[in-house]
Amino acid sequence: MSDVIEPVSEALIEQAKAALGKRNLVFVGLMGAGKSAIGRMTAQALGIPFVDSDHEIERVSRMTISELFAAYGEEEFRALEARVIKRLLHSGPRIVSTGGGAYINERTRKHIKRHGLSVWLNAELDVLWERVNKRDTRPLLKTENPRQTLENLMRARYPVYAGADLTVLSRDVKKEVMVEEVLAALATFPKK
Repeated sequence: MSDVIEPVSEALIEQAKAALGKRNLVFVGLMGAGKSAIGRMTAQALGIPFVDSDHEIERVSRMTISELFAAYGEEEFRALEARVIKRLLHSGPRIVSTGGGAYINERTRKHIKRHGLSVWLNAELDVLWERVNKRDTRPLLKTENPRQTLENLMRARYPVYAGADLTVLSRDVKKEVMVEEVLAALATFPKK
């Protein structure tokens, strides 16, 4: 068995592009699911722009996400996040990676539904924990028991994420495999 990853077929890329049309493909899911990494690579495969909503929020506010949480609290941060995502979705097609709580906000979900397709990168707790416990840049995990906090977030948010247009299982495989699975899921979505 070879570790060589075959490039994504042009046929699959064209089918995915046709299904997406002028809409945006919006990655949703918990922190550590791979939204930014897989989103960036998916955009590259499709030849369309990529934007990370957290980076855009930091750019426009000139503060980090952690600083925004500390200064204004989660409620104000979510309001800013909703405004930024709404603006990002007004032109397409593009790939947008969102923060873990963005899709939980009903206003943001409506913007995404109106201007794009959502893809939930669904990951199990052990996968997420392995990915997020190495850095302390996650404001919501600055708790006494961050793994339990992550599990609580899963219980609260997964039923909402399940409403996404597409679901792809995020797991420990090569990123190229995940990108191909995202493109395959997108390619089967009805054209608009």
